[in-house]
Amino acid sequence: MKYKVYVGGNKQMANKWVYMFSEGDMTMRNLLGGKGANLAEMTAIGLPVPQGFTITTEACTQYYEDGRKINDEIMAQAMDGVKKMEEINGKKFGDLENPLLVSVRSGARASMPGMMDTILNLGLNDDVVAAMIAHNPDPAFERFVYDSYRRFIQMFSDVVMEVGKKYFEQLIDKMKEEKGVKFDVELTAQDLKTLAEQFKAEYKNQLGTDFPSDPVEQLKLAIEAVFRSWDNPRANVYRRDNDIPYSWGTAVNVMPMVFGNLNNESGTGVAFTRDPATGEKKLMGEFLINAQGEDVVAGVRTPMPIAQMEQEFPDAYAEFIKVCETLENHYHDMQDMEFTVENKKLYMLQCRNGKRTAQAALQIACDLVDEGHKTEEEAVAMIDPRNLDTLLHPQFDAAALKAATPMGKGLGASPGAACGKVVFTADDAEAWAARGEKVVLVRLETSPEDITGMKSAQGILTVRGGMTSHAAVVARGMGTCCVSGCGDIVMDEENKKFTLAGKEFHEGDYISIDGTTGNIYDGVIKTVDAQIAGTFGRVMAWADKYRTLKVRTNADTPADAKKARELGAEGIGLCRTEHMFFDPERIAAFREMICSDTVEEREEALNKILPYQQGDFKALYEALEGNPVTIRFLDPPLHEFVPTEEADIEKLAAAKNKSVEEIKALCNSLHEFNPMMGHRGCRLAVTYPEIAKMQTKAVIRAAIEVQKEHPDWTVEPEIMIPLVCEVKELKYVKKVVVETADAEIAAAGVDLKYEVGTMIEIPRAALTADEIAKEADFFCFGTNDLTQMTFGFSRDDAGKFLNAYYDAKIFENDPFAKLDQTGVGKLMDMAVKLGKPVNPKLHIGICGEHGGDPSSVEFCHKIGLDYVSCSPFRVPIARLAAAQAAIANK
Repeated sequence: MKYKVYVGGNKQMANKWVYMFSEGDMTMRNLLGGKGANLAEMTAIGLPVPQGFTITTEACTQYYEDGRKINDEIMAQAMDGVKKMEEINGKKFGDLENPLLVSVRSGARASMPGMMDTILNLGLNDDVVAAMIAHNPDPAFERFVYDSYRRFIQMFSDVVMEVGKKYFEQLIDKMKEEKGVKFDVELTAQDLKTLAEQFKAEYKNQLGTDFPSDPVEQLKLAIEAVFRSWDNPRANVYRRDNDIPYSWGTAVNVMPMVFGNLNNESGTGVAFTRDPATGEKKLMGEFLINAQGEDVVAGVRTPMPIAQMEQEFPDAYAEFIKVCETLENHYHDMQDMEFTVENKKLYMLQCRNGKRTAQAALQIACDLVDEGHKTEEEAVAMIDPRNLDTLLHPQFDAAALKAATPMGKGLGASPGAACGKVVFTADDAEAWAARGEKVVLVRLETSPEDITGMKSAQGILTVRGGMTSHAAVVARGMGTCCVSGCGDIVMDEENKKFTLAGKEFHEGDYISIDGTTGNIYDGVIKTVDAQIAGTFGRVMAWADKYRTLKVRTNADTPADAKKARELGAEGIGLCRTEHMFFDPERIAAFREMICSDTVEEREEALNKILPYQQGDFKALYEALEGNPVTIRFLDPPLHEFVPTEEADIEKLAAAKNKSVEEIKALCNSLHEFNPMMGHRGCRLAVTYPEIAKMQTKAVIRAAIEVQKEHPDWTVEPEIMIPLVCEVKELKYVKKVVVETADAEIAAAGVDLKYEVGTMIEIPRAALTADEIAKEADFFCFGTNDLTQMTFGFSRDDAGKFLNAYYDAKIFENDPFAKLDQTGVGKLMDMAVKLGKPVNPKLHIGICGEHGGDPSSVEFCHKIGLDYVSCSPFRVPIARLAAAQAAIANK
């Protein structure tokens, strides 16, 4: 047996692996998981919760440490929990007189809807079923018992023994067909009894052993299954997307069953205290009579709106409304609740802060401030910055929408506009998206396994399921447009086609869906860019009030710069000049430069490009109206510019008076074994100073022009030398830049300030930042390259093997998407601490992709950067993340 020594006394006590609901509260989320902590909290505030127990997240970690086995100590404490549960509920586990049936459900610290596993009606076997029926000869009760039994066998087989659901679904469908009925509810007790027998036979057929009849063995296997589901593929994908560490583990909640499928006086539902799609303050949810919770979430039957529950069960409904009010006032946030009514009595099965769309998140945050539930800072802190992305996705053009006639309608389950080609499986969605196709995933209903396909699709359309079905909840969490429950679709998944409004749609046909209204349109509908206004504007204004980090953008074109300014960017942190070389006229001149033999020839070719570069920079300064603009000098290796097409090679040969063979030989000589660590960045300027001269002239001339035209602006170009690893290198290139710039300024007879700084993207630059800072006016971390060189991964090739690293839990996420704070971060921190004391005026930013990742932005705040720079559409995300970092680190 394993003991833990608690510091502070020399008393040794065994681990406590199990807590009754009456022993916990909502502050114990890390230990009890979200569901367990909230069940304990609801118990503490006197809500009707069936009393059970939680096995801690530490027990899950222990299960993995013990080689995926539940140790005896954990199991013994769980059986003690069962004993206490029997005393509270007056029923006994596995008893023939008065049997206790339980549900076993997961509950991680962070809510992961639909990713983990649940087993209901556990504790049933042939003897218990026979005894229950003998005690209550009502035929309706007999039907209920067999309904619960077949559900238990089905869920247990699927979740615990990993026999696919489909085998059982096929048996149910076959039975319904034989009986000529449409719904499960219409099957009789005898039908369900037959199904239970068929299910057990299928179980034996699949696994070669009999279905386990001992309730204690059932319970142990079920607990193991929930622990195991923490590591299933869909949970791993979800965790990586949502920054949930593998080390957290999941808790397991065991509670007595209450039966929504007992009779027509019973039912089950899921509800939100506010609309999770829009944020409107009104109860929203769904209810099914004579059903169990999985029916609502799995979307097998399309449920009725919660308001109808009032007619059916007025007393339970009135109590439920009171519970909603209690929970909102208690948690000060929108609640997502699951509940069951058994014989008209209400039981609460879970509550949590509800998943919501970005639109709803902003609305709810503003309302909670107005209602006095939250301060502005708390409101800013409660919005997930990654969700804002969806608000900036294109919306349907209002005029185009007005002119179009919907051909069908479902439920607007997750807002947004999606149009694309129809695909029918998650795998197809992934494969088509990978080759650049925009797709809409159309399914009977989605299941948690579909998560990667759902991520790849522009939108999701389902035939079954309501606003609280798996598809709806997961789509809202991902910010993907979703229309659910369009029952008019006649689906033929096998042959990859469906029929709607008399038209047959095949794989690859275009459709458009509107996740706000639920409308479905044939073909493509025009979309327009989104705007920041209303609640979005209000929350962003709060964010700007509390953040200290500036937010710039990475932009190379006036259009991108303008968009970023609309979205709140305070400057350009990175303009990549090489993108400007690829225009047909310019690339020809640049290729002539590459193939020149003398400095004069190179200068002649570069002079052709100069006016274009100058024009580009002028347009950027104008778009930024006096805000800072950082221009990075040429970075990629030259081989990226050489011609590959025969016609282009011939054209270049003619221009340079060389033979095609000579040009080909020259182009081949430029290819490098490892170009990302080759002749690029400032190394080009060391070999060909004339490139740096030309770019400096363009930068300075454009600035002089714009400053003259707009005397009220401050135009101060920031020239950034990329890929420096040694201070002498920076000194060499800087001398070229300064001599050229000063000559231009003197010739124009004006007064213009400019800065020369460098990118820190080679580990050696970070290690010698104190020397480099003496020569640099600013640093900017190029974390894409810095990550590549620190890990020794090629960022173009690492994707081929990183999946194996995720599976082996060596990495939890892609270091190119989320800054590695321990390694790369240590280099950044070191560069800041070395650089600032040497040069107090040094300003420091980051312009890798990480500049728009919330956890990376928080890190940049902590180490004292002045700004982050990210792509235009991530600017609002960075603004909000910067505010959250400032609030959290106050």
